[in-house]
Amino acid sequence: MLADFYMMADKKGDDDDDVGLKLETRPKTKRPPLYKVLILNDDYTPMEFVVHVLERFFGLSHAQAFELMLTVHKKGLAVVGVFSFEIAETKVAQVMDFAQRHQHPLQCTMEKE
Repeated sequence: MLADFYMMADKKGDDDDDVGLKLETRPKTKRPPLYKVLILNDDYTPMEFVVHVLERFFGLSHAQAFELMLTVHKKGLAVVGVFSFEIAETKVAQVMDFAQRHQHPLQCTMEKE
C-alpha cells in the first residue's frame, strides 16, 4: 500500500516533493479522582470483627489490621484504603453488607480524596 502511495507521488511530478505528515497532539487525560474508604468507630462492634473485616476486604495482615482497628477505636475513624470510585463503592457495600449479616452496626463510608 505504501508502494502505491510513493508511485502516485512520483506521477504527480517534481512540483509536489513536499509530502509531509500532519502531527496532532493529544490532550492529556486526567487521572480519575480517588476516594478514601473510612471505617467508623462504634460502641458495639467487637474489635475482633473489625480486624476480620480489614483482613478480608482490604487484604491487610493480622498485625496491620489490628493496628488500624486500634486507630479506629482511639480516633473514631481511620482511612483503610484509597481507591477509584467503583472499587471504593464496592468495598463500602461489601463491608456494610457483611456487618449487617453479622448483626453489627459497623459503618464504612467513602469520601473524595
